[in-house]
Amino acid sequence: MSENLIPAPSVGLFATCLVDLTRPSVGFATAKLLEDAGCRVTVPGAQSCCGQPAYNSGDNADARTIAEKVIKVFEGFDYVVAPSGSCAGMIRHHYPVLFETDPEWSDRARTLADKTFELTSFLVDVMKIDTLAADYDGVVTYHDSCSGLREMGVQEQPRKLLSQVSGMALKEGAEREVCCGFGGLFCVKYPDISGQMVDAKVDDILATGADTVLAGDLGCLMNIAGRLQRRGSEVCVRHIAEVLANMTSAPPLGEPQEKP
Repeated sequence: MSENLIPAPSVGLFATCLVDLTRPSVGFATAKLLEDAGCRVTVPGAQSCCGQPAYNSGDNADARTIAEKVIKVFEGFDYVVAPSGSCAGMIRHHYPVLFETDPEWSDRARTLADKTFELTSFLVDVMKIDTLAADYDGVVTYHDSCSGLREMGVQEQPRKLLSQVSGMALKEGAEREVCCGFGGLFCVKYPDISGQMVDAKVDDILATGADTVLAGDLGCLMNIAGRLQRRGSEVCVRHIAEVLANMTSAPPLGEPQEKP
């Protein structure tokens, strides 16, 4: 090998619980995008939940136990990438807080946090992707998830990638940055408020006239897909990774799919 060649970065793919259990096609699409970008991708079998449900419930003890395992599993990679602003935000912003007074773990938590990215941010900001071999025939609208937008600064990156998809027209919603009402445990603790919020989100999506809604967080997409179905809408719901990777053979969210 020539000494001038730069080794491909090693990426640990943090698949997330929702992707693993409900939408494996998103994980395969994420891996393809990362490999196409020139990364060496590994999906550690020992990975687990990021610990966010425990953390959001105030159970810092269990959150720390889970976080320690995640740190051990992923600290050997150049980067950690998740197809979720929510999980990436937990690792990047909340792990350092969990361990800030622990001399044994604080540096390890900060090191992992600094190399953890949401998928579209990693592709645009780190790998500098400016060409995608993807096509999608339809009018799409994009929902900005709260964690991705407000914690991870993900806004222009997915739109830059979508602009490279042939055959696609992007129609923005007037309230594209407004919460869908999922919010992890929020929808369980406050179902009435959550229901009103997702109804407003669906109204905004339908007003665009788009035939497809995309987002980067599966929790938001599941919430939106469920409400669209209950209202009799045929709007297609997909994770952005599936479209960017040209892997849209799996049924839209809300319809059953088999693990590949």
